[in-house]
Amino acid sequence: MNASPLRPLGAALALGMALQSTAVYAGSRGADDALTEFRAGSAPKNAVENRFFLKEERFELTPSIGYVPNDPFVKRYVGGVMFAYHFSEELATEATVMYAPDLGEEDLKELTSTLVQIANDSESSSGEFQQPLNKMILGATFDVRWAPVYGKLNLIGEKVLNFDFYGVAGLGLLSGQQYYATLEKGANGETVALQDVGAKAHPNVNLGVGFNFFLSSSVALKIDGRSYLYIDKKPQYDPETPVDESRLYNTFLATLGIAFFFPTMGERLQF
Repeated sequence: MNASPLRPLGAALALGMALQSTAVYAGSRGADDALTEFRAGSAPKNAVENRFFLKEERFELTPSIGYVPNDPFVKRYVGGVMFAYHFSEELATEATVMYAPDLGEEDLKELTSTLVQIANDSESSSGEFQQPLNKMILGATFDVRWAPVYGKLNLIGEKVLNFDFYGVAGLGLLSGQQYYATLEKGANGETVALQDVGAKAHPNVNLGVGFNFFLSSSVALKIDGRSYLYIDKKPQYDPETPVDESRLYNTFLATLGIAFFFPTMGERLQF
């Protein structure tokens, strides 16, 4: 008759002992895992677990416009299309084609006219001065891209903008139209005219850096700058004196583009 009130107390004691045993076992497991990790080294961390935008195994198509700021003699406005495949979040390969229209004398900068005018007006000039020009018309490159930096920008505390920073290197071919700018005298006075020398292609090595600012899960704003390095003959200013020496040339191209990524990025689990 008196054993009945003790049954709940006995059940509670048994449950408490079972829970204590489980806790001791779990603590022992945790200690064992920590000791194993200390001896074998920590497991590699998932570097992309907090990324808003994933690129791995996705294609990228980027139309862009650009300008060559380091050519002192001619203006070069460039349109291009870049196609890339991302093997991982850091590594990708890409192919790019570019085109810059040739507008004749309208492409000339003021410095070209000034140099030709001064050279032909000088007392020591024989009136045969010519300014060599090379207008980039077409280009094609194949590159490898490495993006080691991924970050976030807090825009006025309202929105977070995700971005990555990448470096790029590769090989390509630049095709340009070569001219001599000379002073031409006519009924309307002296004007600068272009003498067509012919087209020439230059194999090149290109190096550059850029940023992707991710606007959505499929669209990014791309800012890119690249140097196209090639070897060609030194400028020939006197038509009577051929030049056989060579030098290194650098065509720097700054571009702005909109990158479209596909297929659509899958939904991510939220923790």
